[in-house]
Amino acid sequence: MSTTSYAERLYVPLRWWVQAIMFIATGWIAMIVSMPGFWAWFFTAVVLAVLAAWFLSLGSARIAVVDGQLQAGRASIDAAYLGRAEALDPEAARLVAGRDADVRAFLLLRPYLHRAVKVEINDPADPAPYWLLSSRRPDKLAAALSQLSRA
Repeated sequence: MSTTSYAERLYVPLRWWVQAIMFIATGWIAMIVSMPGFWAWFFTAVVLAVLAAWFLSLGSARIAVVDGQLQAGRASIDAAYLGRAEALDPEAARLVAGRDADVRAFLLLRPYLHRAVKVEINDPADPAPYWLLSSRRPDKLAAALSQLSRA
């Protein structure tokens, strides 16, 4: 029986989908008046499929605290190696992901999520000093990680 204390999927926001559809519609209008209808529809369908695949790929990332492990995307780490978890506001997340970044860190960032959680790693065999994870609910994720490391 698995115990999940936190789970979140990093879906692409609805406004990105709406803007993409409006962009594609604008392109379709430009193409439909300048080329045969078949080709306009074909190129529009291709662009729509590529964009949908990209958005679905971006939004498929999942962060979870399950069975004594932190899972972030395809990576996972046991609670025994987790240090302090800190919820970051947008400015702090920007600095940790940019100017103050360590190139060895593990990153799971999404451009549409401005808050994040920084999780220190206490594994001498792991070259990553911390994980930086985008989150819609960084306070809840940090609290779940704090409970996990205490257990």
